[in-house]
Amino acid sequence: MYAIFGFLLLPIASLCYNKDLSIGTISSTPLFFLLLIMLVTSRIEIPFTKIRTKKPEHLKRDALALENIYGVAVLDELFFEKRQAFDTEITLNLGGFIIPTLALLYLIINQPYTAALEVMLSIIVAVSLLAEMISGVGIVVPDYVGLISVPFALVLAPQNTAVVIFISSVGGILIGSCATLLTFNREKKGSAYINLGGKGGFKAIYVSALVASLISYIVTI
Repeated sequence: MYAIFGFLLLPIASLCYNKDLSIGTISSTPLFFLLLIMLVTSRIEIPFTKIRTKKPEHLKRDALALENIYGVAVLDELFFEKRQAFDTEITLNLGGFIIPTLALLYLIINQPYTAALEVMLSIIVAVSLLAEMISGVGIVVPDYVGLISVPFALVLAPQNTAVVIFISSVGGILIGSCATLLTFNREKKGSAYINLGGKGGFKAIYVSALVASLISYIVTI
């Protein structure tokens, strides 16, 4: 994943150097560094709070498969505690939650488009329906969910498509993930760690940011 995203940053670096990319008031150079810093810091987790969640019986049977699919140390989680419940630590990913949130707030304050907030509601609903709390892994958001905003942004705000995509997709994914965290059944599912914007959500957020960046170039051709 990191190799693919790193490779994609090469043409983006060239476009930013030529000042062909921007997201609203975030111009080319700050935009490139925003994308770069998000990727570099995507493995840094900031502890936020703790909750109690169930340690399902079937997790032992599925642990190895989940570990191979999602790259999460599920086997280590199982033996972290011998009790039947996880003392779940909720963390905020630096590159996938905190930095995108700061960029999001900056754009909303400087360019408060109604269309972006309207589309964001649809992304929140989509994430709430499609995101899943997977025992031992955490909240997993489909990688493609942020792309739902693209046709809406092209229709509702053809002159500010990039801003609308970034605000609606990133904001919708973050809020939808938090909503999933608050509503999943803690008596049936659980994990030792739940990373908001981390393992299960970073790709969806980063893909949305990349698409928003590139769409700013496409719509100006």
